[in-house]
Amino acid sequence: MSHFRLLLTFAALSLAAPAAARLGEERGITEGLINVGIAYEISEVCPTIDARRLRGLRYLLALRSAASDLGYSRAEIEAFIDDDAEKDRLEAIARGRLARLGAPRGDVAAHCAVGRAEVARDSQVGRLLAPR
Repeated sequence: MSHFRLLLTFAALSLAAPAAARLGEERGITEGLINVGIAYEISEVCPTIDARRLRGLRYLLALRSAASDLGYSRAEIEAFIDDDAEKDRLEAIARGRLARLGAPRGDVAAHCAVGRAEVARDSQVGRLLAPR
């Protein structure tokens, strides 16, 4: 999920967090990043589902605000986002969740089905997707 790494790097430009390691323990922040990564991966693999990029950016900005509200500095958040081990950890979680949802890596039809299901149930992932 190399696009997930790119997305996390982009998120560094729009996020803000006491030590980077502790930010990785903030469930709301990490879950948000994982959801964005899952939605992005679905939109990259499935040709009939687009990412709602503006909505995704607003969501990343909300994560930044939430991290700031938790007391994290911009430098701490950027350190968290730049941490390769953290990127690997979040990527593995996102891939595992997609597989558990029935979309193994590279399976186009399965990614489309999971994307449509997420949109139908109005999940956070689904709100970041737009079927064509």
